[in-house]
Amino acid sequence: MPRPGPRTGPGPGSGPRSEPRLPETGPAAGRPGRSRDAAIDERILAAARRQLSVLGYEGMSIAAVAQEAGTTRQALYRRWADKAELACDAVAAIGEEPGASAAAQDPFAALVAELADFQRGVSGPGRLSLVGTMLQETTDPVVLERYRARVIRPRRQRLAAVLKAAQQLGMIDPDADLTVAVTMCTGNWYGRALAGDPVPADWPRRTAALVWRALGGQARP
Repeated sequence: MPRPGPRTGPGPGSGPRSEPRLPETGPAAGRPGRSRDAAIDERILAAARRQLSVLGYEGMSIAAVAQEAGTTRQALYRRWADKAELACDAVAAIGEEPGASAAAQDPFAALVAELADFQRGVSGPGRLSLVGTMLQETTDPVVLERYRARVIRPRRQRLAAVLKAAQQLGMIDPDADLTVAVTMCTGNWYGRALAGDPVPADWPRRTAALVWRALGGQARP
């Protein structure tokens, strides 16, 4: 009796095995084949900003954000891995207002431009409340650190670079305390806001002129 030949078709247990599906733990931005809808992204961020400014980080709800944005929790989680990441992106908008480039400007003009950029970022509806959210004890330390890394430190570094350039050009005192000056640049805006004093339209130039003279610079028109 002839022996049976080899199988030519797939049999039980043969053929390629399907790979196990990995759980979805992060945003979908890096996945091939899945496009991002910028309109949905902005609706989600706007809803998150509103909730943060009204309820704070602890009170912000992923489900409520998704509902307000007119989308689903699944769609939200395809974009942001967790509540902390979403809150960070929402608050980071404070430091991402488009402003005039400091390139090819003299240091004083660059300082005014940087302060005008800062003012635009914190003057929008609910923006000051978002800053206050970062000071709440219930705010996730991860969110606070991301906010510092994406908003606070870059802003301070840019201001310090402008003042350092002025120092190197001999426009302000060589031993001027730039660390304190950087804090003065933005700190007085928050001081006025907390005191309830209206911030004048020419705040950027007035503040730049005050800091400039305090550092030994000549008065600027």
